[in-house]
Amino acid sequence: MPCLILFPRERTKLSTKTNILKLFSRIALFGAMFIALSPARAAELVMFEEAGCVWCQAFDREIAPIYGKTAEGQRAPLRRVDISQGVPPELSFIGAERLTPLFVLIDKGREIGRIRGYPGEDNFWGLLGVLVKKLDESATTGQRVQLLEMKLHAID
Repeated sequence: MPCLILFPRERTKLSTKTNILKLFSRIALFGAMFIALSPARAAELVMFEEAGCVWCQAFDREIAPIYGKTAEGQRAPLRRVDISQGVPPELSFIGAERLTPLFVLIDKGREIGRIRGYPGEDNFWGLLGVLVKKLDESATTGQRVQLLEMKLHAID
């Protein structure tokens, strides 16, 4: 205690350093919680395609330019896989087919559902909506709160 009386400035510095460390630890904890609960980062829509696929080209014209801007695109970003290059090891749990395009909605290493072929713009959005609803139903409570907040912000 005598040190604190003799050196009041040092006490302030120690107090400030402690507060800064507490602040950084809280920021790190909040960041980790945000990343862990972030559903947008976990889910992906994997598109299996191949060169010369007419239906893949139709998808590229009609859907691909706007997909990333939609709520579905924000929720499950599009990832393309050329089947002639083989399936990447991290996607080996997906039972691939020779049909292209094949859209597989995945989340945290499991398949939620798939769309075989490209059924046209209107049908694609409808089928994808069913898969995203299935994805939302499988989300934890914390993720559901985040999804509702995302939907509310999208309406604004």
